Amino acid sequence: MTSRLLPSVAALVTVVLWASAFVAIRALGDTFSPGSMAFGRLLAAVVPLTAILIAVRWRTRGTPWFPRGRALVLVIAYGVAWFALYTVLLNWAEQHLDAGTAALLVNLAPIMVAEYAGAFMGDGFPRGLVVGMTLAFSGVVLIAVGPSASNGAHADWLGIVLGLATAVLYAMGVLLQKEALHTVDALTATWLGALAGLVVTLPFAPTAYSELAGAETAEVWWLIYLGVGPTAIAFTTWAYALARTRASTMAATTLVVPAIVVGMSWLFLGELPTTAGLIGGALCLVGVAITRNLIPRRFIPRRFLPLSSRISLSRGRGDG
Repeated sequence: MTSRLLPSVAALVTVVLWASAFVAIRALGDTFSPGSMAFGRLLAAVVPLTAILIAVRWRTRGTPWFPRGRALVLVIAYGVAWFALYTVLLNWAEQHLDAGTAALLVNLAPIMVAEYAGAFMGDGFPRGLVVGMTLAFSGVVLIAVGPSASNGAHADWLGIVLGLATAVLYAMGVLLQKEALHTVDALTATWLGALAGLVVTLPFAPTAYSELAGAETAEVWWLIYLGVGPTAIAFTTWAYALARTRASTMAATTLVVPAIVVGMSWLFLGELPTTAGLIGGALCLVGVAITRNLIPRRFIPRRFLPLSSRISLSRGRGDG
């Protein structure tokens, strides 16, 4: 029971912290440029991760610091794609998109991951996953429509392109990391991925230094929080859960992030959620509950499935 519960708890920690990152990025958008914010965030993540890894390696002497061969290439690849490029582009995209539209575009990634994992990684298209992702993504669309209608924010083509690019990088990162976690532990995978991302963002270090000098103390703490919470902690708990769960199921879990963002924006930024946002949040929660098997499958009507999924189920691909 505990072995099944821990990955779910880890996934919950991840989505809450990742949702808070949207609030922090918005709070820092007027102070830090996209590249410098990414560099500062990764630096704030690598420092505590390195300290923790040193302590762990000291207790387990003889354990290699770096994976080898293909595993090392995979970790570096997703570190560059997810920790570096994704972070920079997301920071940039949120300067051109309202929060709802950004959430919609980024959360195309779980759909990409589920399709790829189902077709090429043996995950298949279980009934609960198909129905749950459909409901959750419908909720994401409602959330995207609701806030943009109320806050007067705008979206332009550059923002849309950047948002789509972040979704692709996010999906690539999940799939590369899933492969790497077959042989690399969660802490090492997170530390080395963040380190690879930090190296890639080093050209932004001078800008980050000058912007930090002009930032208020509260803004510096927000940046440190982005590194420690949504990066160091959240990516470690994510890797732990991903190593023990299907890639498609873990990706679907993150569809709840926009719903949490609505609540956090209300609490910390004073932005009241619209009716569409509340309904969308509820759909996200129900959809993710279905993908995590928290709602009994007998309550999922078979008629809600696409024809292709019904055929695959009838051929024995299963509900698991």
